Amino acid sequence: MSTVVAPKKEQKAERTGREVPKYHVVLWDSDDHTFDYVEKMLRELFGHTKKDCEQIAKGVDEEGRAIVLTTTKEHAELKRDQIHAYGKDNLEGSKGSMWATIESAD
Repeated sequence: MSTVVAPKKEQKAERTGREVPKYHVVLWDSDDHTFDYVEKMLRELFGHTKKDCEQIAKGVDEEGRAIVLTTTKEHAELKRDQIHAYGKDNLEGSKGSMWATIESAD
C-alpha cells in the first residue's frame, strides 16, 4: 500500500484560492475610563503609535465605538480578551476594564 502525496506547488496553489475571514476588534465607549487609560492600553496591547492611539480614543468618545484591529478570528478573540483583562482605570469609580467585541469584517 502506498501513500499519494500531492506536489507542494499544487498544495500552495490550493491554499491561495481561499481567503481567511477577517474580524474587527471593536472597542466600546466608557465614561469610567480616561483618554490616558485608553491610549496606554492601545499602545501596550496593540503597539499603535501615540497619534493612532489619540485618534482611536477620540473616535471611541465621539462615535461610541472604534475598530482597533482587523485580523483573523482567533487573533481578534485574543485581543478582545486582553482588553477585558487589562484592568481598571485609576479614575474614581472605574469598576474594571473597558468592553470590546469582535465582528465580521465582511
